[in-house]
Amino acid sequence: MAKNVRVKFTKMQGAGNDFVVIDTTRQPLRLEPETIRRLAHRTFGVGFDQLLFIEPARAPGTDFYYRIFNADGGEVNQCGNGARCFMRYVHDKGLSGKSAIRVETGSGVIEPQLEKDGRVTVAMGPPEFEPAKIPFVADRRALTYALEVGGRSIDIGAVSVGNPHAVQVVPDVEAAPVLTEGPLIEQHPRFPQRVNAGYMQIDGRRRIRLRVFERGSGETLACGTGACAAVVVGMARGVLDSPVEVQTHGGKLEIAWQGEGQAVKMTGPAETVYEGEIIL
Repeated sequence: MAKNVRVKFTKMQGAGNDFVVIDTTRQPLRLEPETIRRLAHRTFGVGFDQLLFIEPARAPGTDFYYRIFNADGGEVNQCGNGARCFMRYVHDKGLSGKSAIRVETGSGVIEPQLEKDGRVTVAMGPPEFEPAKIPFVADRRALTYALEVGGRSIDIGAVSVGNPHAVQVVPDVEAAPVLTEGPLIEQHPRFPQRVNAGYMQIDGRRRIRLRVFERGSGETLACGTGACAAVVVGMARGVLDSPVEVQTHGGKLEIAWQGEGQAVKMTGPAETVYEGEIIL
């Protein structure tokens, strides 16, 4: 990228998970990881959990291509809260007049839909429980796995919702060791592509509280795929019933799932915070 390029961006948030969104449908843009890290810095840059690129469609039958970069500069395949902001952005900017679109990601096609109440529902695709496809090192598929972390054994559920998640049930999510244990789980050798570490407190069969330490970003106020992962793990264990209200530090999400082979659906807010321009 040439020096001193002016780039317009939109700052958005979904349940407190915040993003910088850049439209590259007309003008391609390539940013080095170092530039993304600087842009993500909340003092020296704009500050965000993830950077979202809106690109022209690549596959027939899709409307756009969606790229996601974490605050550490690494590219990932999926971001649920970002997908809702993606839908809000293309609608508000007039890039699409549809109330529902098909968006290709690195892990498949998702289908965001703008609801009449202003919230956005995203069909995230079916969850993947097979260890090799998460990816997670295990001899066989199971509901729970013992994971050695920091000298002790914890029980997790492992699943991919476009990106890998390790979910554990805790009695009190506010007392959970998210900031100390989360980084150890994120970097655990049994997750060769790293993992998002979720901590779920079950308040009832249709309500949970959730905190997530996201790979490449640290703890965020909300994690859309983390909410999906927690709910499907809880439903697979028989302790939750769809739909489930997920309370995060940034707001509420609603997750619905009809069972194995079916897409997980997530509904929640998506809002523009401000418009800006930065020289890179």
